[in-house]
Amino acid sequence: MTAAIVIGVIAVIAVFVAISSYNSLINLKEQTNNSWKQIDVQLKRRHDLIPNLVEAVRGAMQFERETLEAVITARNKAVSVCTGAGPGNVAEIAAAEGALTAALSRFSAIVEAYPDLKATGNVAQFQEELTSTENRVGFARQAYNDTATSYNVAQQQFPNVLFAGLAKAAPATLWEISEQADREVPKVNLSFK
Repeated sequence: MTAAIVIGVIAVIAVFVAISSYNSLINLKEQTNNSWKQIDVQLKRRHDLIPNLVEAVRGAMQFERETLEAVITARNKAVSVCTGAGPGNVAEIAAAEGALTAALSRFSAIVEAYPDLKATGNVAQFQEELTSTENRVGFARQAYNDTATSYNVAQQQFPNVLFAGLAKAAPATLWEISEQADREVPKVNLSFK
């Protein structure tokens, strides 16, 4: 009789552990998917702002047509890569977004060279919105990486590792810097020469 009770208690504990592990993996999987969707929302916002900013400066920057076209081309490529993409496409999306960031950096540097253009309310407003959106994208990427790391770690921990297949858990790809230019330390010159 006592052996049956011990076996029953062990069986109940095993079932509890299995259910708990399965549920925690599903929870982390869905949190990772949600974090990915937050990046998607912020990238959409970024992609929607860019045409408005370009249109606001188009007339004043006629001879900077090549820069404007580079921004538009990079934006269109980023939109096409992001459309329908998921966490499995992180590297491809990161590369497209890195190219867009580089084009926007060149664009911003040129806008800085036009004091009259900078003073225009629309341009300043769009640049502020874009800066705010860039910050939101950065925070969304950080939240995704944090959640994805927790999910990846949980899949490897005991006893979750025993139930990862049952929960269809697969390692999530982290968002990493893919462009070497993004890794370089900015150079600041305050000599006013």
